[in-house]
Amino acid sequence: MSSINSQRKGCKDVFNAFLVTLARYAGLFEFPCILPTYDVPNKLIAFSKAVSCKDYNQWVHFFEDDFLFERLWRNPKKYLNTLKQFNGVILPDFSLYRDMPFVMQLWNIYRSRAIGHWLQKNGVKVIPNLRYGDRRTYRICCDGIAERCVIAVGSHGTLRHIEDRVIFLEGLDVVVKRLKPTIIVVYGSAPEKCFQKYKEAGIRIVVFESDYAASHKEVV
Repeated sequence: MSSINSQRKGCKDVFNAFLVTLARYAGLFEFPCILPTYDVPNKLIAFSKAVSCKDYNQWVHFFEDDFLFERLWRNPKKYLNTLKQFNGVILPDFSLYRDMPFVMQLWNIYRSRAIGHWLQKNGVKVIPNLRYGDRRTYRICCDGIAERCVIAVGSHGTLRHIEDRVIFLEGLDVVVKRLKPTIIVVYGSAPEKCFQKYKEAGIRIVVFESDYAASHKEVV
């Protein structure tokens, strides 16, 4: 039987086991559980900008290219005090591409949840970001997320092309049916034709324009 990583003298924690100390796990793939959140962001700022920002009256998001926040996974402790100064954090949006091996999609869901558990343990308010890749991830991405609370999704870049739109909306249907959220925070656009049925079901939709769309407006 293999030794337990945390009990091996002088062992380097190469997979950030400290993030899930005392965590509870859910589902076949044992994603760390995230406690329910009922707070709604007042304003969002990308992680890459937050690290040098002094306006802490906002929430940090990770809806940006992975390379801009991969450093958080490599050295979470370095950024903890910075993140604690903000109102809260929407959990990291590690990419889940449909052409990624399934195990990599699972790994990126796990990484987001592990960071989320650790942040909550350290007193940071977090909103779970529901991220799914191909259809196999629809239901499992909900494992460990509480029902009837606030969740977040990123729609930026998912609605323009037909296949991407189908996958995003199918997955969102599954997420809503399983988690029954009270509020969905959307980063990007939330077209009425896509989100009206959720509003009619009593779900509050809170939309934050993407940084790309905002900057494009300024240029125009």
